[in-house]
Amino acid sequence: MPLNYINWNPSPEIFTIPGIDWPVRWYGLMWALAFIASHFFMNRIFKKEGRTEKDLDTLTLYIILGTVLGARFGHCLFYGPWFDEVDASGRVLNEGYLSHPLNMLKVYEGGLASHGGAIGIITAMILYCRKTKESWLWLFDRLVIVVPLAGMCIRFGNLINGEIVGHITTVPWAFVFENYDEDKWLLLNHGVPIPARHPAQLYEAVYCLFLFVFMYWFWKNKRETVGPGFMFGMLCVLLFVERFVDEFFKENQAAFEGALPINMGQILSIPFILIGIYMMIRSYKFKTNYNVT
Repeated sequence: MPLNYINWNPSPEIFTIPGIDWPVRWYGLMWALAFIASHFFMNRIFKKEGRTEKDLDTLTLYIILGTVLGARFGHCLFYGPWFDEVDASGRVLNEGYLSHPLNMLKVYEGGLASHGGAIGIITAMILYCRKTKESWLWLFDRLVIVVPLAGMCIRFGNLINGEIVGHITTVPWAFVFENYDEDKWLLLNHGVPIPARHPAQLYEAVYCLFLFVFMYWFWKNKRETVGPGFMFGMLCVLLFVERFVDEFFKENQAAFEGALPINMGQILSIPFILIGIYMMIRSYKFKTNYNVT
């Protein structure tokens, strides 16, 4: 194993709750931190713009449900398998989600798709706005400020788990993901050292951190200069262009992606980029200082 690479093999578990043998995982902690940090900054935004803490608490509940359900069902829909995968003898290799619908509820087994999470958030926000009569463009322009902050936390969770890894590389900052590669690599290559890979999760996490800082700065200093929907559109473009590019450094998450000209993550990013461009252009037609206090 090359010494100049970062050997990455942390335990995904922080500790196990005594008596019930229930593991507390870093990934779950990162999700909790994502919601807590997002709530903190959204609270500052809501106070600044005359909304109440009760409004934010209701919105937070909608967003948590929308994110988790959307990310889970997005994984089941986009990455499958939909139906049981069997070998020549009829033995089930992988259970399909449509063949076993209750498996969709097993969030604790892993399998969350960020594009599904994005769809879930948008759906939850629309439902919230219908219930509260809040301006959906105002809300979209504010919530997107903390979306990259949450994305950063979740990608750090992926890094700790050693999942969504990058392609094999020789760059000096490469990671050796033992918990991803060790068993199958040693089995297939008869003792050849485990390869180093791009830390694609870290690339995205660092980008999301800078994107959050930029979005928060833009809200504080430039929100009065743009029309409704501009910040939502800008976030879609900046976040999903990066996601499209980052996919070039990642291993495919499902076997069927190898037959596609671009992988599923890139395919799913294109509609968000186009929506973002449309919203930015549209915002200039309705440029106004709306709901600013």
